[in-house]
Order: sequence, then C-alpha cells, then structure tokens
Amino acid sequence: MDHTALFAALPGALLPWYEGNRRELPWRTDREPYHVWLSEIMLQQTRVEAVKGYYSRFLDALPSVADLAVCDDDRLHKLWEGLGYYSRVRNLKKAARLLMEQYGGAFPRDYRAIRNLPGIGDYTAGAICSIAFDLPTPAVDGNVLRLIARLADDHRSVDTPEVKQEVRDTLASVYPARAGDFTQALMELGATLCGPNRPPECAACPARTLCLGYRNKTAPSLPVRSPKREKRHEDRTVFILSCSGSYALEKRPPRGLLAGLWQFPNVSGSLSTAEALQVLSKMGLQPRELRMELTRKHIFTHIQWDMKGIYIEVAEPGGGFTWLTAEQIRAQTALPTAFRQFFEEVPYV
Repeated sequence: MDHTALFAALPGALLPWYEGNRRELPWRTDREPYHVWLSEIMLQQTRVEAVKGYYSRFLDALPSVADLAVCDDDRLHKLWEGLGYYSRVRNLKKAARLLMEQYGGAFPRDYRAIRNLPGIGDYTAGAICSIAFDLPTPAVDGNVLRLIARLADDHRSVDTPEVKQEVRDTLASVYPARAGDFTQALMELGATLCGPNRPPECAACPARTLCLGYRNKTAPSLPVRSPKREKRHEDRTVFILSCSGSYALEKRPPRGLLAGLWQFPNVSGSLSTAEALQVLSKMGLQPRELRMELTRKHIFTHIQWDMKGIYIEVAEPGGGFTWLTAEQIRAQTALPTAFRQFFEEVPYV
C-alpha cells in the first residue's frame, strides 16, 4: 500500500472535523493515562453506550491506579459485572500492581514499557501513548482498519498481522504534533460516518476527496475480512436451586473460562428432568418442587453454550454450595451474563 500523498493529507482533513464533530464522552474530559487505559480496555468488544455508566462507576469506586492494585477480587468482578470478557479486568489489576511496584503508580512515557504490561496489546499501548502523551503511536482497531481499507481501496484481508502492521507503520509516518487528537479523530470517523454494519456516510465525510473507495465506488463493500471460524457448541444444564429465599452458588475454578466468578451449579450435557433429579440426589439435596425450565444460550468468542435452566426448590441448603439471598447476589456477587440471565427470569425474586 503506497499512497503517501493520501495519508499525508489525513491530519489536515480530520483534525478540524474532529474539533467540531467529536462526541462528548466521559473519558475525553482529560488525558489522564489511567482514564485512557481504563476506557480503552472497557471499550474492547463493548458498545460505547454500554461503557459510559461502567466507566463512571468504576472510577468512583477506584479513582487511582493504587486503588485498583489493592482492590478485592470479588469487589472488582462486581464492578465489572455485565461487561463480559472478565480476563480484561483481571489483567487491569495485574498491570496496576506492576505499575505500583515498578513506576510508583505512574505510567511510563514509553510505548514498549506500556506494551509489556498485562492485557495491553499494540492497540491499547498506541492509544495510551498518543492520547495521554502525544506520542506518534497509532491505535489500530477494527474501526481504523475499515477506514484505511476504504481510503486506500485496499481489498486485502484487514485482519491479517501483515496488513495491521502495515497500517500502523503508514499512519505512524504521517502523525502530526497533535498525536492524541489525530488518534481520536481516526477512531471517531471509523466509529461514526465510516462505521460498521451499515453503508458509509460519504457525503458528510471530511476525507471524501481523498478516499479512493469513494472515488471507485467500492467503499460499501470494504473492508475484506477472513472467514470466521465456526463456534463450538456445548450443552449445559444449569440448576437454579432455592431454599427459603436463598439460592445455591459456587465459584468457578481460578483458571480458564470465567475464572474465579460465581455461577449457578451446572453440568455438561442437556439433562432430562429425571436425570437432573438424579444429579441433585448425588449432591445430597432433596428436591421439593420443580418450578420451571428455560432454555437460553450464551456466546463466547469461540464457544456457544446451549443452556437448559432447571428451577428447583429443595428441602434444605447443602451440597457444599454458598447460599445467598437475592439481595446478596445483586449486591455482592459478580454473576456472569451466562448465568445472570437465569437469575433475572426468577419470577419469585
């Protein structure tokens, strides 16, 4: 991709547009590295509107890197509850502890040092360094890759490492002194006028006169992506067990999918009612009433859980589970969406 003049003209086209058209977002009120970092981690795989409330609540509870570094895991997971991809918040805490140990809680003004922190990849390191410190380090995500593919009329798969690196190198070569604003202008245009899952709004685009995709009428068909891998399906039977207003919960293992989070007891496979009652008997629990059954699904990155929820009142709490009231579950436990969807359907909560 050799469009030197096109990319050299981008800052002049995008910076004035960004000044007059940028969205007012809570993480754009300052350039504090901790705030930039938190917002970028939250925004991964998550819509802007969904992040706004979480971002404000998280900072209210943990206003500094020091606070994050010592936060109790259960409290941390509760602050993150509903955002999904919980490894993100676990890595946030790991990185915060390293920042405290190695840098006194401050962010180093060095791309490589930031890139080496847990949970921080090329994109997040580029965003922190450019937005917080005005360093010429591009933050290339899906929105920026789509924008660049359309501008250059590039029909290669944008999700290959080679293309991503080429885009980073090309953008780094044209970064202006206002590096942070340019990073955010690219993000903003790629998220709005040139956004995903809809035709580009070329008539309003500040880069229209530069755009080869617009000129060649190929922009709506770009970018090209590699075929997605088929998700593996797994059946699971979930037990929503109640006894005198309390519900059985357990913690997942400390490693692996949804590590360390709370869940309703569950087993592999789609059990019949009779099979489910046998499982409860082996747990030492005595069913009193079968309340209802529901089917739901939950999609992870590479796995889809096809889930059957069985709601059963038992005679006594037991089974080695933690029994909590509905109020305690809401206030204290981080219940992942895969299981929370069953809790929200309980008609007698």
